[in-house]
Amino acid sequence: MTMASATFADTVTISNKQLWISRVLSGLAILFLAVDTGGKLLQIQPAVEGTAQLGFPAHALWTIAFCELLCLVTYLTPRSAVLGAILWTGYLGGAIATHVRMDAPLFSHTLFPVYVAALLWGGLYLREPRLRALLPLRD
Repeated sequence: MTMASATFADTVTISNKQLWISRVLSGLAILFLAVDTGGKLLQIQPAVEGTAQLGFPAHALWTIAFCELLCLVTYLTPRSAVLGAILWTGYLGGAIATHVRMDAPLFSHTLFPVYVAALLWGGLYLREPRLRALLPLRD
């Protein structure tokens, strides 16, 4: 590759500190989302009850779990991680809407998906030069 065709993403280096912070941020979100997905796939009682309390029928658990699993695999695949974050953002937006509809507590329930999305995007932003090239926080 010649210097003339080099892009920002090709020239950015990631410090060891940034890499570890990104792993911790993403890891926290992935851990929560993997446990949530697993609970739905295994149809454990708290997942079934929680889904019913949110106004969804029990049979919807499989569809929700499949959507979560698809988002998780897409996010965990390095080449498609940005697409995975976009998919998670849409999914988590639906979770916010559900909690608003249920008049759930704001900080503990309604905004919880925002916290998860911030972890997903923050971790990805720190380790993905292509994302930083697309959305630079500074000149």
